[in-house]
Amino acid sequence: MEIYLVGGAVRDSLLGLTVYDRDYVVVGAQPEQLVQLGYQQVGTDFPVFLHPKSKEEYALARTERKAGTGYTGFICDFGPQVTLEDDLSRRDLTINAIAQSNDGTLIDPYHGQADIAARSLRHVSDAFGEDPLRVLRVARFAARFYHLGFSVAGETQALMQQMAASGELATLTPERVWKETEKALASDHPQVFFEVLRRCNALAVLFPEIDTLFANEAANDSASQPSVAEHTLQALLHCASISSDLACRFAVLCHKLTADTISGLCKRIKVPTEHKELALLASRWHMEVHQLSKPSVAQAKDILALFQATDAWRRPERFAQLLLCAQAESGLSDYPQLIQLWQWFNELKTITAAPFLAQGITGPAIGEAITQARLQRLEQILEGAGD
Repeated sequence: MEIYLVGGAVRDSLLGLTVYDRDYVVVGAQPEQLVQLGYQQVGTDFPVFLHPKSKEEYALARTERKAGTGYTGFICDFGPQVTLEDDLSRRDLTINAIAQSNDGTLIDPYHGQADIAARSLRHVSDAFGEDPLRVLRVARFAARFYHLGFSVAGETQALMQQMAASGELATLTPERVWKETEKALASDHPQVFFEVLRRCNALAVLFPEIDTLFANEAANDSASQPSVAEHTLQALLHCASISSDLACRFAVLCHKLTADTISGLCKRIKVPTEHKELALLASRWHMEVHQLSKPSVAQAKDILALFQATDAWRRPERFAQLLLCAQAESGLSDYPQLIQLWQWFNELKTITAAPFLAQGITGPAIGEAITQARLQRLEQILEGAGD
């Protein structure tokens, strides 16, 4: 029985990145042997075990045969006869198909080290085309490693185009699509994920709502202003530079879509409710926030309506997210509305129901009185600012 460190841990170590998780492959063993050594079996489709002390994952070397559609249509074979090279051959990218023995020796039958040096994301074999999930994974790796200069190899790009045309992407479950998207949104360059998907024609299949933003791109080629799609991806990049909040990043991605389109997208790929709510708010209110760069007394009602409609009084943390979305969409590092709106908000929230209750006002009249008092105070603030 031989044990090798494999996958992301080896890759990230070679890239000089922090290694957080370690996965191992076990060659020349049966499940019973690992159980006898105290490993806990957790895999069902194929044997995966947890180390008795470290709880790190150890998987028996295995091969896979395509036996159906989608990313689950595989038959897994494992046992002492499966070699390390066999196991590595089923992996997605060459940079993920490098193993390391206990003495530090690297086993690299598919030239992953050369592709690391060339900063190339290249598939290991044609078996890559049997798993539609790998299209999303490559796009995610392209986003994750963009800052290191990685790009998708030409032959892998061509294979991904074939996969998009085959119809296999439609077999992906909403949960898997969202999981990969969520990981991509967490990267420093999340816009690359969507750019890669579009180049291989997968964006129209997986995210038709986002793909429609590119519809008029050709007509804008000669324009001095970026197209709607270009602006959206630039805004997404800016959002990633100012906030790690994934709900904000998703909202910025969707801010040019209609409410119905956003709702349909979120329902189809099962986006978390808080992401959907923020996306709807960003789509509806980002322009109103922009227009407050030089506020006047005449805008007092609009400002108050912004606070009211976004439920800022009860959910100030979500209002803060909305302002970050607006700033990201603006492309500005210095966004005065961010400070102004919070100053006004903190001033107006001190106006509460207590004095009106003391006056004997009850029922809906209390809310009306609070709103009117806040409007008057906001008008006073804006008049003072204009002096």
